[in-house]
Amino acid sequence: MATPLLQGFPPVVDARARLLILGSFPSVQSLAAGQYYGNPRNAFWPITSALYGFDAGDRYENRLAALQSHGVALWDVLHQCRRIGSSDAKIDLKAMVANNFSQLFGTYRGIERVYFNGATAAKLFQRLVNVDVPVNYQLLPSSSPARAMPAGQKLDAWRVIATS
Repeated sequence: MATPLLQGFPPVVDARARLLILGSFPSVQSLAAGQYYGNPRNAFWPITSALYGFDAGDRYENRLAALQSHGVALWDVLHQCRRIGSSDAKIDLKAMVANNFSQLFGTYRGIERVYFNGATAAKLFQRLVNVDVPVNYQLLPSSSPARAMPAGQKLDAWRVIATS
């Protein structure tokens, strides 16, 4: 039996968006929860709550609203893929479909910066996405628990999103 084709999430974006944080594709736990960064061991919510002053344990909708109030949008590079488990290394390279970034950047013209949540997101974007927009791109260490790095170092690296 073939691995099922998985569907990602729509973007979390509104007219206030100035920066976009891009992951590769939601984890198994995130897909099951229907939430970006749904794995409780993922450092995304603790990091962003420290940077923007909201409660990382608050309801998901409130966390999203807090990010949006600071001009932060969320999305993933991949719209669809086949993958066993949550590891980016297990993504089937022949079954990847990128999200429509031309439409996103055309609709939300205030997005000036894109931050990749990990090297895989950056590599997939470079490989699959062809857009010509005046946007600055920067790689951040992955917030995934698979990325072994002390929490303080990850937070320090991520501070650029709140200061630039």
